[in-house]
Amino acid sequence: MTVLKTSMRNFFAHKGRMALSAVAVLLSVAFVCGTLVFTDTMNTTFDKLFAATSSDVTVSAKGASDSGETTSDNGRPPVIPGAVVGKVQGAQGVKSAEGTVFSTSVTVVDAKKDSLSPSSGAPTIVGSWNGNDARTMKITQGAAPKTSDQVMVDADTADKHHLKMGDELSVISAVGTHTAKISGIADFQVTNPGAAIFYLDTKTAQQTLVGRTGVFTNVNVTAASGTTDPQLKKNVQSALGTGYKVQTAKETADANQKNVASFMNVMKYAMLGFAGIAFLVGIFLIINTFSMLVAQRTREIGLMRAIGSSRKQVNRSVLVEALLLGLFGSVLGVGAGVGLAVGLMKLMGSMGMHLSTADLTVAWTTPVVGLLLGVVVTVLAAYLPARRAGKVSPMAALRDAGAPADARAGRIRALVGVALTGAGGYSLYVASNVDKATDGSLWLGLGVVLSLIGFVVIGPLLASAVVRVLGAVLLRAFGPVGRMAERNALRNPRRTGATGAALMIGLALVACLSVVGSSMVASATDQLDKTVGTDFIIQSDKGQLVTPQAVKAVKSTPGLSRVTEYRTAKADYTTPDGKTLKDTDITAADPTYATDLRVKTVAGKLKDAYLPDSMSVHEKFAKAHGVHLGSKIRIAFKDGAAANLTVRAITSNDGLIDAGSKYTSIATLAKYVPADKMPLDQLVFATAKDGQQDVAYKSLKSALHAYPQYEVRDQTDYKQALKDQIGQLLNMIYGLLALAIVVAILGVVNTLALSVVERTREIGLMRAIGLSRRQLRRMIRMESVVIALFGALLGLGLGMGWGATAQKLLALEGLKVLEIPWPTLIAVFLGSAFVGLFAALIPAFRAGRMNVLNAIATE
Repeated sequence: MTVLKTSMRNFFAHKGRMALSAVAVLLSVAFVCGTLVFTDTMNTTFDKLFAATSSDVTVSAKGASDSGETTSDNGRPPVIPGAVVGKVQGAQGVKSAEGTVFSTSVTVVDAKKDSLSPSSGAPTIVGSWNGNDARTMKITQGAAPKTSDQVMVDADTADKHHLKMGDELSVISAVGTHTAKISGIADFQVTNPGAAIFYLDTKTAQQTLVGRTGVFTNVNVTAASGTTDPQLKKNVQSALGTGYKVQTAKETADANQKNVASFMNVMKYAMLGFAGIAFLVGIFLIINTFSMLVAQRTREIGLMRAIGSSRKQVNRSVLVEALLLGLFGSVLGVGAGVGLAVGLMKLMGSMGMHLSTADLTVAWTTPVVGLLLGVVVTVLAAYLPARRAGKVSPMAALRDAGAPADARAGRIRALVGVALTGAGGYSLYVASNVDKATDGSLWLGLGVVLSLIGFVVIGPLLASAVVRVLGAVLLRAFGPVGRMAERNALRNPRRTGATGAALMIGLALVACLSVVGSSMVASATDQLDKTVGTDFIIQSDKGQLVTPQAVKAVKSTPGLSRVTEYRTAKADYTTPDGKTLKDTDITAADPTYATDLRVKTVAGKLKDAYLPDSMSVHEKFAKAHGVHLGSKIRIAFKDGAAANLTVRAITSNDGLIDAGSKYTSIATLAKYVPADKMPLDQLVFATAKDGQQDVAYKSLKSALHAYPQYEVRDQTDYKQALKDQIGQLLNMIYGLLALAIVVAILGVVNTLALSVVERTREIGLMRAIGLSRRQLRRMIRMESVVIALFGALLGLGLGMGWGATAQKLLALEGLKVLEIPWPTLIAVFLGSAFVGLFAALIPAFRAGRMNVLNAIATE
């Protein structure tokens, strides 16, 4: 009880000094809990949606995916004959059976040819209005479509794009373009996660999406009273026989949820990873806080020991303070996490993904996880300072405040740090010299971990050296004030090292990712310059295939010398070594692709791969399967016949674009695959006539204005798009790393604040002998800047080492250009100086306001 009272008294006596540590715990716990609440809410939303939209039993084509996804290589959904509806209706236990048709391989545009697809990445769905949809959609304006010139749209899409009754819309599919006017607007009765949905009458939907009537993508089956879904499924399967996919409502919902869960898990664990980094940075803050508090209370602890307190009691007293800090910060963090989740939902709403707060899901495990993490991390971080406090002897009561440094412990720490750093450096060296990227990834991970821990352990030793260099370069110009700032930073190297290490972690990751991202862009740009011999690339950024109408529009564009179509197909390979490779890609293109892409060959000529019944393979494939020029490979095309293709060329593995591709001609593909099963183009390449690049570029954009799902890019545009994509990914990662950097800044603030309190008497004496308030504040700001720059130097140096090693592994996959983004790194370094200035504002202000006599009188 005495230990608890002492801990409570000390905790509340130093509550101001604990505040920033509590904020660090709060932020870290909030990020964890916010992530869990947000992802649980997303899962709840999709669970409700899939449960509400699934019929008791669904019948679809055998080739359809389990989740009902309708995208296929030929742009048309897999279908079943209309006669299936009658067979299902006659099965025992069936109340009703209704055929429907829908597709997600579509684009819908308004009268101005602007796309109405969601910007959030959610699908655009066009289908026939049916009874199953009527359960989840309520028509709020007009009526459901009954004729070919009518279309109904969901209310969210209508609101977003300001659509109204009578507006003209066009549905673009692989079949063609169908135009209709809005006859109705329907509102969701369940939460819509952002999809844009359009309804046609059944006959028009069949003709528009499939190209013929009398077929369906699904049959929705409703069970008669007293018939369970599993029993109904068995009855339907008995009536239909094999050749169809039959799923219960639960199976359909589970399959859909599985697809969503895979994406949600990636997002959840990525965000939790960044929360873990924030926790790691927070550990340094907590260690520093309790180390300084223990040092400041050395005499107090010595007196407690002198009057009978045992080491264990002193130790427990500090750990109880940490427990109180962890509980306080974690409880607030759990509440803040729920608020963060709501904020993320609002953010997703602004991006088009609508999530209702009515579905907000806070599982009992979320606050438990948050509290446990916050408390455990805080107590573990405080263990070393608590152990140090337990070692304070009664004689310490006779000395000035501040525990003497343990020289032996410092030497051991330096040796351990050097050993870990050396082991990390060796691991990175091994990673950079492997022959296979997969072999080097483990070495890279080991090198990153060991070098990071090594730098943290060796931080105090590095602080002594680096701060002296920074002081000589930056601080000496400020005279005595600069020298005092340098000495203050050097006074406790362990504290400076821990504070700098907190900032080092976040900046090391920033530097590493910057190097990797810049190298990827530079490598891809270099490959484009060396290998791509065409002027324009036409493709969809959302992965949609290029429709025949769009290809026709490209080919009819004036000013072009050639147009190359490019598509991929699936096939089973039987190689000369007798092995069969299932569902392997084969790339089919026009013969002009050999000119559009300058691919190196180790045997033969690539243009010969486009001769009838011919193909090429890449070098690695040839070596693995005993393939050489003239070898025959049996290719059994999916949805087509089998062919024996002759290998006319073997391409080099030394490349990034189309690395590993196996080529044949579109004519060869068409010989063995029926026209209605032929895959659509993934890309189309166009080359302008000499001197007509600018005119052809404008003409292409004009020709494809009616197809907004496709982008026309010249090589400059393509390079910029690649840079923007990687930049967006990096910016998102930097945003998540910002949490760790904010916690590190709090650490700098806390260190300075506690340092000012520790040096109260010293500050009073300096003020008494003539140091002005302005000079005092400048001294503290300079000390902060030096600590921040120390952390930045370590972080940027370490990160560049990690990034350069990672690029060596990427070079084995074709990314051979190492580029150091010096402008970014210099900006980060200079930004760290501003971080130091910002962190010192409050401590410097408080120091300047100290009463000189009271400060001198402080014990």
